[in-house]
Amino acid sequence: MGDEGEKLINGKEVEGIVKVEPKPSKGLASKVVDLLEKIVVKLFHDPSLPQQYLNGNFGPVLLETPPTNNLPVTGYLPDCLNGEFVRVGPNPKFAPVAGYHWFDGDGMIHGLRIKDGKATYVSRFVRTSRLKQEEYFGGAKFMKIGDLKGLLGLLMVNIQMLRYKLKVLDDSYGHGTANTALIYHHGNLLALHEGDKPYAIKVFEDGDLQTLGLMDYDKRLDHSFTAHPKVDPFTGEMFTFGYSQTPPYVTYRVISKDGFMHDAVPITISEPVMMHDFAITENYAIFMDLPLYFRPKDMVKEKKLIFQYDSTKKARFGVLPRYAKDEQQIRWFELPNCFIFHNANAWEEEDEVVLITCRLEDVDLDEGGGAVKETIGSLTNQLYEMRFNMKSGQASQKKLSEPSVDFPRVNESYTGRKQRYVYGTILSSMAKITGIVKFDLHSEPESGKTKLEVGGNVEGIYALGPGRFGSEAIFVPRVLGTPCEEDDGYLIFYVHDENTKNSYAHVIDAKTMSSDPVAIVELPARVPYGFHAFFVTEEQLQEQGKL
Repeated sequence: MGDEGEKLINGKEVEGIVKVEPKPSKGLASKVVDLLEKIVVKLFHDPSLPQQYLNGNFGPVLLETPPTNNLPVTGYLPDCLNGEFVRVGPNPKFAPVAGYHWFDGDGMIHGLRIKDGKATYVSRFVRTSRLKQEEYFGGAKFMKIGDLKGLLGLLMVNIQMLRYKLKVLDDSYGHGTANTALIYHHGNLLALHEGDKPYAIKVFEDGDLQTLGLMDYDKRLDHSFTAHPKVDPFTGEMFTFGYSQTPPYVTYRVISKDGFMHDAVPITISEPVMMHDFAITENYAIFMDLPLYFRPKDMVKEKKLIFQYDSTKKARFGVLPRYAKDEQQIRWFELPNCFIFHNANAWEEEDEVVLITCRLEDVDLDEGGGAVKETIGSLTNQLYEMRFNMKSGQASQKKLSEPSVDFPRVNESYTGRKQRYVYGTILSSMAKITGIVKFDLHSEPESGKTKLEVGGNVEGIYALGPGRFGSEAIFVPRVLGTPCEEDDGYLIFYVHDENTKNSYAHVIDAKTMSSDPVAIVELPARVPYGFHAFFVTEEQLQEQGKL
């Protein structure tokens, strides 16, 4: 598909969506800054540093794949999977000029359109302002997280600012990559990056994908937008926030069922942090003030990345009535030092707010994305239950798993309400997913375990086997809503086989977690390891732009 605006929904522009038309410049100023950058890179960048996230199946696919239908299917694709399974991830179109971090790549969406037992695969870049401008230049021009280390980082920040000041780059439409997560709300599939506004994506009947533009909610959104907003399945509202390196460090928003963004609610914390996720319950929103701090001075002094983890600080959790007009009613709770990338769900029990989350006790972004170290033997992510007593002001936590679990998902019909099952990924080193694990929160963890095994609250494990690695698994219920059993449905996810270099989509029975997949779809192109996924139902596909 071409640029946004060529083929809009029903032939009309969509309210709240801004057509992205940056105006970069190739003049003399551009050439001078390019020369300055080359000198800085030559003097301060170490080209011998490993670039593991540009190699193997972490590396990018250079070409998009147009809709390719009638894919080979082993087994069968159930009718409830009619819709489109989409997963986004980092896929740099141009080679970096210096450093590269897994978080840096341009967003590429890999879609599997399923209808009447047949499957179609497509991959498309999200047509961000950043991507369009680099296409204009034919090379990388925007600063990367992988550059933000030591003196090189400080200089690259100033080069970026110089490009903006001299109008070489146009920052009118932000500079995000839309590479992190996807969600559907009010007739739009949104591609998300926590340093930017959402990009609206149109999904066509044949499975093809097209970037429509930036969502600014009729100019009411003037800050960044988390990659992990929450949609309440009972009210249809979306709850979101943004974090910043300047006050207010956190800003909370409620978006109505019909797409209206309510007034901003600033949240006070002591200094800027990375706040990747949050949670909602029926009556509250939960914010996480965790000690991964934005510290540019340390970047230069200690030659570390710009976000630094402080193991001496407590973890703080703020519980705010979710329709609060200001932060006066927020209650803050402290727990031992930790960091959290992803929550599974939250709910209320009598006087307590319960959070189910993947907790780790250390995080090192220097080595790659999300607690990844090249030589690490095991990661520390563990499933935890945290409880915040709104009456007594006390907080407690309980470990629910052995390492290493992340990308927790639930039956989203229970978002914000008490649920029983959590589906997580089993991580090895290098952020590779070796299997899918199902937890039963009604069962107690089995004591004496040192690794994830079936037993206790681990109801099932779907192991991918030697040389095969997966992605986040999305639960698709057999029947929408909550009339049937919570785990009555399927898990769908991408798998790459490093032995054969082929990629697949696996569908497994979420109830039984049988090692025999319900379906395996052979894909016509490689799907690199990436981030978050979503399942767009047939009903949602049909209602796009009609709400």
